[in-house]
Amino acid sequence: MEEMGERRKAAGLRPEQDAYGQLLVAELEGRGGQEIMEREDGFVYCGDPADYFAPYRRWPAAEKKAMRFVRGRVLDVGCGAGRDALHLQERGHEVVAIDVSPLAVDVAQRRGVRRAEVLALGEVDDSLGLFDTVILLRNNFGLAGPERAAPQMLRRLARRTTEPGRLVTDSVDPARLDPDMRTRLRFRVRYRAFASPWFRYLMLAPAEFEELVAGTGWLVRRVIRDATPRFVVVLEKGRRGGA
Repeated sequence: MEEMGERRKAAGLRPEQDAYGQLLVAELEGRGGQEIMEREDGFVYCGDPADYFAPYRRWPAAEKKAMRFVRGRVLDVGCGAGRDALHLQERGHEVVAIDVSPLAVDVAQRRGVRRAEVLALGEVDDSLGLFDTVILLRNNFGLAGPERAAPQMLRRLARRTTEPGRLVTDSVDPARLDPDMRTRLRFRVRYRAFASPWFRYLMLAPAEFEELVAGTGWLVRRVIRDATPRFVVVLEKGRRGGA
C-alpha cells in the first residue's frame, strides 16, 4: 500500500508545474486571480476561476443535464476543485475523484470531497475497484492526447467499469470555434510564475465520436448540446465493438 501511494504521488505535477492547482488554492483562499490559457503561437485566453467552484444552479445547461446520466459508483477524472464530485456526493453517490494536480486534490479535499487522490487516468488500476460511471468533464476528454490515443483510453475505461458501464464526457466542436486548433497548436496553463507542461486538446465534432468509439466497447447513447461550442456525450458499454 505504501509503494502504491508513492507511485501515485510521483504521478502528479511538480510544484513549479502546478499552475492550475495554484490558481484553485488562490481562489479558495480569497486571493483571486485570472486563469491564463496560453497558446504556443502567443495567443492568450483569460478566464474566471470562480467557475470551477460554481454551485449546480450556475452550471451550463448541458452539464446540468449530464448529471442525470450518472449512476452508481463514480470515478471523477480531472476533479479540479471538486465541483462535480461534491454535487454527486450530495446526491448519494460514492465518488473517487482523481487529478494530476496535487494542489487541486488538496482543494477538493478541503471543500469536502471524501476521497480524492493524486492520480493520472493512465494509472487507474484494480486497486480502485470497478465503477458504474466515469465522468470526464470540463474538456478532460480532450487531454487524452492525439486522436489515435483516445481509443486506448476508452478500452482502459471499459475494463474499469461494470456491465453496463457508462462514461459521461464532453468536447468542444471545432467547427464552432477554430477548426485548426484541433491539431495545430499546443496550450499551457499559467498563473503568476507557474506554468503547466505544454499539452494538446483533442477536439471532436459530435458526429466524430461514433467513429472514435468503434471497437472500444462503447456506444454513443446521447449527445447533449447547449448554446456554447461545448457539448456532452454519454457513452455506454455495448455489444458491438467488444472491449
